[in-house]
Amino acid sequence: MNTLQKNNALPSLKSLIENFWTADGFFNQPIFANNMYPTVNIVDKNSTYELTVSAPGFKKGDFKIENEDGLLTITATTGTENKEEKENYLRREFSTASFSRSFRLPDNITEDHIKANYEDGLLRIHITKNNAKRKGVQEIKID
Repeated sequence: MNTLQKNNALPSLKSLIENFWTADGFFNQPIFANNMYPTVNIVDKNSTYELTVSAPGFKKGDFKIENEDGLLTITATTGTENKEEKENYLRREFSTASFSRSFRLPDNITEDHIKANYEDGLLRIHITKNNAKRKGVQEIKID
């Protein structure tokens, strides 16, 4: 006859609840935890380079894209806050997420022809190829 044995290795309900709220718990994990960054695909086409950054949950206004002396830097910051008050309790939760990625641009680009758009969680940056020289700092507008 088989008997069931209690597994003492399982955590108690109390420890599960306590761990839920700690630094290792669910609510304290950033969107891009452990230095993970959004994925980026780079495609070299005939006349352009196309970068596609997967960054769902952000809005167009959360991004800043700059080109300084051939270093293209993409930064984004977003945040939310939920507040709920009832008769005998107050609950307030908030979260923030940010990232920064930089890419060294090749010499064969036209810096005046860098365009970007953000739609459906994807930031797309189109960089036109040419043999132009680089100029100081350039901020790229997102359509």
